[in-house]
Amino acid sequence: MSTSEAAVREQLTRALQERDEEIADRWVALQLEQALLGTDISEAELREEADSLIDALVPGLESDAPAERVVTSHPGLHQAVVGLSLRRARSGATPTATSLAVLALKEALLKAVQRETRDAEELFATAVFINRLLDVAGALSFETYVEGREEIIRRQSQQLMELSTPVVRLWKQVLAVPLIGTLDTARTQIVMENLLQAIQDHEALVAIIDITGVSTVDTAVAQHLMQTVNAVRLMGADCVISGIQPSIAQTIAQLGIDLSTILTRATLADALAAAIKLIDGPGPGGDEGESR
Repeated sequence: MSTSEAAVREQLTRALQERDEEIADRWVALQLEQALLGTDISEAELREEADSLIDALVPGLESDAPAERVVTSHPGLHQAVVGLSLRRARSGATPTATSLAVLALKEALLKAVQRETRDAEELFATAVFINRLLDVAGALSFETYVEGREEIIRRQSQQLMELSTPVVRLWKQVLAVPLIGTLDTARTQIVMENLLQAIQDHEALVAIIDITGVSTVDTAVAQHLMQTVNAVRLMGADCVISGIQPSIAQTIAQLGIDLSTILTRATLADALAAAIKLIDGPGPGGDEGESR
């Protein structure tokens, strides 16, 4: 570390320690004035973020890391930037607004240093150092925001898929899964996991998969259904597929998909009646009479 950089760090550290409230107030004001929030964040929350980041800057500056690595190498400072970015991501701010909000700290810091010295050379060296320091913080906040939003979207998508594949108890030892929309590999896996767990929990003997709300059935969808049926059978339960519309039946026939080993019914009501027969056994003088 050069003598001039050491002097800049010392001067900047002194400003952060002696003028921390002033810097925090100025940074919050800049974000509000320049509309850098991108979401509804209270002034109290902004001040809390500012205090956290400013407190972390002081020990970060005391490290021997060069300016470009202070933010990434100091755990406390790194966590402060990451935490700020994730909070903004969860609140719905844009990544650009989040990054610009972090970069606005430059002006607040330089303003505080100006109160310590008017020397042009010293101010220039300090401005260069602050830029090198906070440019990395801005980039880190942008990267963290994007990763955080992607994780939020993945989690929400997972929750939506789980909500869109409920397992319903229709009758004693009879479960049903009403499917709506597209049945892909990921959703099939969730359907299978939820259904198998419900079969175990309820000691179910029959599972009905209702595809009334499935718009199209192709070879892939049929394979997904077969996999689910086979898994249900491995659990010791029977499986009934209901809601096969005329157009879907025609498509299945044209594709040459063999569902002859699976009990099918046109409606959920018919499937429930068939399921009850499977549980209760054949009626007096009759037999199961169900084609598989």
